[in-house]
Amino acid sequence: MKEEIRVLTPAGMLGYGFPVKWFREGLSRNPDVIAIDSGSTDSGPHKLGTGAMTCSREAYIKDISLMLEACYEKKIPVFISSAGGDGSDQHVDEFLEIIKGIAREKGYHFKIAAIYSNVDKSYLKSKLKEGKISPCGPVPELTEEEIDKATTIVAQMGVEPYLKVLREQREIDVIVSGRTYDPVPIAALGILEGFDPGLCWHMGKIMECGAICAEPAGKNIFGILRKDHFIVEPLNPAERCTVASVAAHTLYEKTHPFLLPGPGGITDLSNTKFEQMDERSVRVTGSKFIPSEKYTLKLEGAKKVGYRSIFIAGVRDPIEIEHMDEIIERVKKDVEEYFSEIPKDSYKMIFHLYGKNGVMGEFEPVKDFKPLELCVILEVTAPTQELATAICSRARTEMLHSPYEGRIATAGNIAFPFTPLEIPLGIVCEFNVYHLLEVEDPLEVIRFKYLEV
Repeated sequence: MKEEIRVLTPAGMLGYGFPVKWFREGLSRNPDVIAIDSGSTDSGPHKLGTGAMTCSREAYIKDISLMLEACYEKKIPVFISSAGGDGSDQHVDEFLEIIKGIAREKGYHFKIAAIYSNVDKSYLKSKLKEGKISPCGPVPELTEEEIDKATTIVAQMGVEPYLKVLREQREIDVIVSGRTYDPVPIAALGILEGFDPGLCWHMGKIMECGAICAEPAGKNIFGILRKDHFIVEPLNPAERCTVASVAAHTLYEKTHPFLLPGPGGITDLSNTKFEQMDERSVRVTGSKFIPSEKYTLKLEGAKKVGYRSIFIAGVRDPIEIEHMDEIIERVKKDVEEYFSEIPKDSYKMIFHLYGKNGVMGEFEPVKDFKPLELCVILEVTAPTQELATAICSRARTEMLHSPYEGRIATAGNIAFPFTPLEIPLGIVCEFNVYHLLEVEDPLEVIRFKYLEV
């Protein structure tokens, strides 16, 4: 067994960029692996529903180029998870094309493993009939109809696919995986080498966001995993990990303060201790992993539900601001009457009043605040782009000239910063598969491809 595993994570998300200077500082510390996640459902269902990537291709090329340079020159393997953001097969292949292009240009040679996580719909329907699929959180039961409506369905893999690759291909240079539990690429080597899986998973959970666990939050972070503890430290000397910052990040995006569920089990942090090693690094001990009786994979899928158009307007008149709620109700009523031939439940109008309660909506606790100005955004969703834009246009013109008590100017009382005045945003998607799939084998929905470039 190795004495330690050293992990360099350049950033919390591939494609977001990272400071090259501190990345190279991390390389000087002789990491065993460069591991980075590139996926999330945080930005909604659009990627899965439409096949879009979270970042631009150019951004991915820039980040991947820096890591491949280190991989080639220093023989440090690179692990990339949840390719493209959604981790679809399409984006795993797109990442492979990026790597091939960089290798051709630079004269590199790599052994690559691609791990795919798209799930076949007929397979899911059979599992549904067997009662092996259940909701993940407060979502409806899955149906065959919703499976068919989803454009792409992926399974969030655990560490087992990485372990299979590393056991069968010990000289692998690059792993690119589909949808993956975020800590996996950071935890994989430690679990392979027999380190405490609780420490492996906890270190992965902290480091997968890069140096967000530091003060101030940053990009590059370095982790050292040992038999009974791990240490995390940001690479930018202007940042530091503290007990408070690392412990706080442990609570980040959690449904429970110390039980962290994932594929194959739960990381139990009830006995975890955080200790300040020096001014900039924190030592963590006591994290444990509890295997689940049943192995489940989270399924993610999205369907197309319509098209969206918006307008953006600025309001400075204090009298109109005071009457904004009633103006909006008048606009909604006018639109309903004007489009009376269209079923009201076939389209949606949602107003966002930034400057008043645009972030919190009805949950805004400060009710008596009088804003100086408002940014009014109306989003309309409808079955077609043309209808969404038409409804948005009607609402805009009605709002532009809407009367209100105390109005002085009879011309338009709102300003539009952009043309076209109605902005079509294209397809709207929603998550319709967010469920747990019970499997006998963690690899049964996973596919592999090995190649050399």
